[in-house]
Parts: sequence; C-alpha cells; structure tokens
Amino acid sequence: MLGNFRPFRFVPRSLPMDRRQFLVASASGLAGLTSTGASLLPGAESISRGNGPAKSTILFFLCGGASHIDTWDMKPKAPLEYRGPFQPIETTAPGIQLCEHLPLLAKQAHHLAIVRSIDGTVNTNDHHGGYYHNLTGHAPDQSFVTLGNNRTPLPGDWPFLGSVVASRVPGNGDLPNAITLPYKPSRAPYTRPGQFAARIGVEHDPLYVHAEHETPQQFQAPSLVLEGGISADRLTDRYSLLREIDVAKRQFEQSPSASLLAKHQDRAISLLMSSQTTSAFDLSHESPETRARYGETVNGMSLLVARRLVEAGVPFITVFWKTDLNRLGKKCRSGGGWDTHGNNFGCLKEDLLPEFDRGFSALIEDLAQRGMLDETLLMVTSEMGRKPRIGDPRSGGESGAGRDHWTYCLSDLLAGGGIQGGQAYGQSDKYGEHPAEQKVTPAHIAKTVYHAMGIHDLTAYDSLGRPYNLLDEGEALTSLF
Repeated sequence: MLGNFRPFRFVPRSLPMDRRQFLVASASGLAGLTSTGASLLPGAESISRGNGPAKSTILFFLCGGASHIDTWDMKPKAPLEYRGPFQPIETTAPGIQLCEHLPLLAKQAHHLAIVRSIDGTVNTNDHHGGYYHNLTGHAPDQSFVTLGNNRTPLPGDWPFLGSVVASRVPGNGDLPNAITLPYKPSRAPYTRPGQFAARIGVEHDPLYVHAEHETPQQFQAPSLVLEGGISADRLTDRYSLLREIDVAKRQFEQSPSASLLAKHQDRAISLLMSSQTTSAFDLSHESPETRARYGETVNGMSLLVARRLVEAGVPFITVFWKTDLNRLGKKCRSGGGWDTHGNNFGCLKEDLLPEFDRGFSALIEDLAQRGMLDETLLMVTSEMGRKPRIGDPRSGGESGAGRDHWTYCLSDLLAGGGIQGGQAYGQSDKYGEHPAEQKVTPAHIAKTVYHAMGIHDLTAYDSLGRPYNLLDEGEALTSLF
C-alpha cells in the first residue's frame, strides 16, 4: 500500500530547492523548478476538455521492444528465417489471428483494434529514441544521435502524451491526473526521455508509484514519505504553519518557482490527507480469484491497480512492463524485458507472452464485465518492433535465435474508449519489415488517444505568450471508432 509519506518544507530563497519538495521527485531532479517557459495559458480555460468517449486511458508499454511478427502481425507464409516456429490461431474476431501463445487474448480479440502499419523509425534505431517517439509522437532530434544513452530527459523536450492528457482533462481532485507504475524506465543516469511533461511544466509530470518483483502487491510512492512518526494531525498543523510562513514571504511567493512549489505542496497535501489515495492502491480489497486472474506478478498487479485507478477517476495511467534482469537477462541476452536479442522464441513462449496474455486479457475482460470498457481506452505499444530476419550478431547470429532492434515497423493494440473492436488497420509487407498499406506514425497514435479523450486543441504558449502546437504531425485514426 502507499505509505511512509514525507511532508514538504519551506526553503528560503537564499537556499537551493530540495528536490524532495516535489511530488514527483525524480522528474523534478531532471527539469528543476523551471521549464522552457511554455504554458497551456493563456486561453486554457476555453479549451474543449474531456468530451470524448474515453474518460481514462491505460497505456501498457512493453519495455524493450516487443516482437510484432511473433505476436499480432504474424507472417505464416514468409520463409522460416522470418516467420519463426510460432503458429497463428483464430480468435473471436473473424479474420484476426494472433500468436498461439496468446490464447486468453484471442478470446478478447473482438474488443481489439490492431494497428499493423506503424513506422516508428528513429535516427538511432535504439531504445532511447524509440521511447521518445512512441511516448510523445515526435521523432527524436539529432541530440539522440550525438549523445546516445547519455541523452537525458530535458526541460525543452516535447511532452509525454499522458502529461498532455493530464493537463487538459479534469481529474477527481484527490489523485493526480497522470500516474505511472510500477517503475520509471530506466536506471539513472540513463533515464528514458519522453515520459515527462517537459516543456509544459513539471506540475503535469506523472506521479511515479513503485513496486518490486518480490512484493508485487505493495505499491509505494517514494517521493511521498512521512518520517519520524509524524501523524496526519501533526502534518496538518505543520502545513498550517507553512502557510503562515508563506503569507509572510510575499515577495518570494511572486516568483515562478515559488508558485510552482505551492502547486506541488497543495497536490501533496491533498494526496496525504485523502483516504482514496491509499485505497486505490490497496489490492487486499480484491478477491483472490481476481488477483489470480490477472497473475500475481508485478506487471499483472500493476494492471489491476490501473483498473482501480480508473474507478477512482484518474484520467491517464501508464504501466511500464517491469523488466527482470536477474531472471531473464542472461536467458534473453537483454535487460530482462522484451529486448530479445537472444533466444527470442524461448523467452516469448516461456516467460513474456504467458504473463502478458494473462494480465492484459484479464484487464479487458474485467473492464467489460464491469461496464467500464466503453469509457476506458486501452493501448499497448513498445519502443520498437523486432527485426523480422532471425539472427542477431550479439547472440551468435542465426544460431542465437534472437531478433535485433527494429523501429521501422511495429504494431499497437487498442481497445475500449469508443474503439470498434475486431479489426485491423493497415498492414506490413510480406516479411513484416515495413508498413505496406495505410502507413502511420506514433504521431497518428498520439492524436488517436487525444481524440478518444476529447482533446482537440493542442495549443500551448511559450514564455513570450506566443502560441504553438504541441503536435503538428499526424491525425487521429477516426475510422477506428
């Protein structure tokens, strides 16, 4: 459960701001108190908000680069060195086939729309660029080439699509509008760009909630910790004193940094004092049967928490597939996720696909049974697909049975939130190497999410009050609705 929160402290102007003052400590450490000066204002109050079919979005991001050709864009007629040993199976959607190792998802395929023609090309063909492209809708700039994995998130980056949604739609007042779990990819200092609010302001960063493989039902926000036996009543007293001090510091309060700090203080206190905060993450309220249906792994339990957060009114929830280096690193020649440089088929069949199949099919089924699917958009994506030609030099070539990076073609899954299920959009070529029909980019997918959430105006303003568009490229795939 969420717990062990830390209260905020007032810091005089002469001292540097402690990054623990922020609700999202990790993001604040990257962007600081200031951004590039961009804003959703003026005019934000006139923006059309939340009038789409979806009230919430759950983004399930398969960290590492999921193989499209071995899952939902199979090529059974391609040569063996492309198609591999997996066989397709029929599903509840006529004409839609999935991998034989996704039997539970096959029973939910009538809810799915599969976009098979995404050109996610990035100039580095790597994870850093792939994250950024698919999480923001913007192709990475030249700095990704020159800096590689040293290209850390920057305040001037384009914003994460979840942060854009969080900034444009109303929430429930207690929980943040964007929550990410069960971790923040990747380990510092190589944190993946694209998952932060960046230029629209750190106040729209997600709240990061953590869980571990060893304790998959315990979720905790490490940037909110109460220390030294401080009770809620004592916290309230301290907050009142803080406000008295703030009133006496009027000159300080007029600075942009102090204004932003006050927003974070108010947001944190709301979280700390809300019973809804803890109950939303408390899986003891779920039956043993429900937990078993999702699979009692950290990824399965994160999807179950995501459903609970939808019930609590959170507009955007991101579940980043938590990698397991200790268990899968050596086996898959990877960081423990979907980056299957070696033993691609063994890792998918024995580890990755069964866990994904159970958890994601349970989420669809659960939302549908509760009458929540029509108002909840589900999206599965990754930073890339995998190279259709089997064999990666890093694992011994063909004998290593791995698939290398491949940003040039990937597939996304969409369900709920007004999406018409049982269909496929576009297609890749006969080898699954490139989009062949109805080619789209991650910008189209981002625009589709915005459309589902009723966000049609992406105007923002720079520090001089000049308007600009948060995403010029792409258009919503309205035919899917």
